[in-house]
Amino acid sequence: MSSADTADTSDAAGTAEDRELLPSTRRALLHRLAVAQREGRAPSIVAAVVRGGEIVWEGTRSCVDGHGPDGDVQYRVGSISKTFTAVLVLRLRDEGLLSLEDPLEKHLPGTGAGEVTIAQLLAHTGGLAAETPGPWWERTPGALRPELADVLGEEPFRHEPGRRHHYSNPGYTLLGSLVEAVRGKPWAEVLRAEVLEPLGLERTSVLPQAPHAGGWAVHPWADVMMPEPLEDLGLMAPAGQLWSTTRDLARFAVFLTRGDERVLAAETVREMRTAASPPEPGVADGGYGLGMQLMTSGGRSLAGHTGSLPGFVACVWLSETDDLATVALANCTSGLAVAQLAAELLGIVAEAEPRIPEPWKPFREADEVALELTGPWYWGTAPFLLRLHADGTMALGPVAATGRAARFQAAGDGSWTGLSGYHAGETLRVVRREDGSVSHLDIGSFVFTRAPYDPGAPVPGGVDPQGWRGVG
Repeated sequence: MSSADTADTSDAAGTAEDRELLPSTRRALLHRLAVAQREGRAPSIVAAVVRGGEIVWEGTRSCVDGHGPDGDVQYRVGSISKTFTAVLVLRLRDEGLLSLEDPLEKHLPGTGAGEVTIAQLLAHTGGLAAETPGPWWERTPGALRPELADVLGEEPFRHEPGRRHHYSNPGYTLLGSLVEAVRGKPWAEVLRAEVLEPLGLERTSVLPQAPHAGGWAVHPWADVMMPEPLEDLGLMAPAGQLWSTTRDLARFAVFLTRGDERVLAAETVREMRTAASPPEPGVADGGYGLGMQLMTSGGRSLAGHTGSLPGFVACVWLSETDDLATVALANCTSGLAVAQLAAELLGIVAEAEPRIPEPWKPFREADEVALELTGPWYWGTAPFLLRLHADGTMALGPVAATGRAARFQAAGDGSWTGLSGYHAGETLRVVRREDGSVSHLDIGSFVFTRAPYDPGAPVPGGVDPQGWRGVG
């Protein structure tokens, strides 16, 4: 990945006009960043925007004239570490070494929280406490919590597992220990070998590596500040230890959007971005996926994660629809609304320069079996259209303004599996007559016919034998 200043101008990733931002857009981004640094009173801040898999803008502001950081300077990224840990867990699942529905006890016995499933830990629905017992773990040495019992305490639960979303830092310590138990290696070593090296994240590390920013606490009522301690979090590392740069996190955001077969397939990162637990006020207004926060901003759906540790705030957001991602890092404990900033940077580009869609292209070879399914269908009296797209999916949508729309993918046995909407995961069956012609479609007992209440198809509830008629 290259910055806009060094980007390849070949057609491999679209034209230069597609990738480079307009001067007015670049100025709007810099203005928003400058306002955030001043009003948030951050010693320094650095940000990046990714479009089409490339960094197209980098910005920086600093309280020291002529000394702004660049995209290669490390900041501590806090809970963005959780997304990295989730990637490691999902790799284990994809390799068949565990199921997300497995109780933790099956792979990591003796924790006292073994009834919680792996999926619940990933989605923060395990009911565990938000923080560790004892002194604040983010500002004290990890040596104070040498064992999982020190992380969980005597009463690890605050809610019944599976009943609600409750953000839990100790829950991600358990996931890090799970990775270690299954792999037989330290979390940091597994992370380096399985994620950082394959994705080329050379400036992401467990401990800071120069050049890196120092963390600062800014006084709430006076323009003075003092340094924050830089602690090794020990067992809590999988929940918040990592240091990274805007350029590395930009690469990571592209991976979280598209997948990478060396780490996780596109289908799995899409699963990470899918809501697995309901929203909790103050945490994520769009719910939480598997290691990813979900948010709605400016009418667009964002996925990513925020992070904070004493001296640092961080955020990564991506919008698959807009093919955009943003990263924002600052070295202040509080005062700067980093999640809002990153979302607004993304919104500036999305609104000023909407994504140019790919050219329409037809099938190379039409699928005649699927082709006979296209066109109008009726669920009762409600008209629907079924369209076949060149990517092999079918889209079922209402003709009217309201109704349940869904996409379907061929399952390989003549049926189709729902990918979205009300019918996600449901099976669309094509029911044929004895002569092989299509009688109707069946989606989870919903019968779709070629005519409203077609008497030639088995409509649930039957059809009045007198048929359609007027009044009087």
